[in-house]
Amino acid sequence: MNNHIVIKGQLVDLSTPRVMGILNVTPDSFYAGSRKQTEAEIAARVEQIVSEGGTMIDVGAFSTRPGAQQVTEEEEMRRLRFGLDIVRRYQGGAIVSVDTFRPEVARMAVEEYGADIINDVSEGGESIATTSSISLDEEKGDVPAMFRMVARLQVPYVLMSVRGTLKELMVSTAAKVYQLQALGVKDIILDPGFGFGKTLEQNYRLLGEMDKLKELGLPILVGVSRKSMIYKLLGGSPDESLNGTTVLNTVALMKGASILRVHDVKEAVEAVRLVKSL
Repeated sequence: MNNHIVIKGQLVDLSTPRVMGILNVTPDSFYAGSRKQTEAEIAARVEQIVSEGGTMIDVGAFSTRPGAQQVTEEEEMRRLRFGLDIVRRYQGGAIVSVDTFRPEVARMAVEEYGADIINDVSEGGESIATTSSISLDEEKGDVPAMFRMVARLQVPYVLMSVRGTLKELMVSTAAKVYQLQALGVKDIILDPGFGFGKTLEQNYRLLGEMDKLKELGLPILVGVSRKSMIYKLLGGSPDESLNGTTVLNTVALMKGASILRVHDVKEAVEAVRLVKSL
């Protein structure tokens, strides 16, 4: 399993898992505690991520929670420009990931603000509303526009799967990795996509089988932080799901996760240290 990526010509070692702190510059993300709107709030969040041990900051400006308003590309860019400018001023040395499924938004983030990673929740599709458009692309043999853009930008790419089962995920991922590599994309990170296109049972079954994903040879990013797969099983809400998040992050680390994408950085960093000591 490859546990390195190249960022701006530098080899980044993922053999000790990294913690990616979430920065939502949106007014409607599913976890209210993560929403940051003002310069002071964004600056404080960036400082918190780094001070608590996070080495990556994932900036998102489009909420993917069920029922969220789908903002225009222009509004997503406006929010990101505001947030990325603050991130670069306060923590210019941090590895910055941009959470977007739109190729032109990705281009703007990389070319204007030097974003280091593109984190795409759509599995290469241009719409996150359904998975049907993604399937149609596969049937036609089309190469998704985001794949072409990432190849042009030459930055690491997080390929998130919306498939429900391990077999479907591995088959789809292998095909998309082939497409990406044929375009010249060298650094691909797999996100199994917990909470996307999966039932509650499928989420847990996939987490239990996650070590089998190592066969794909890609670093694995896991994002389960305060998601409904926790509170739908245990009860409560995102606000009450920190303990469940830490448990699942620990399982993910033991199953081979290289990056944890989280709201609660300190707790995730502690999980990494404890699992690493085993």
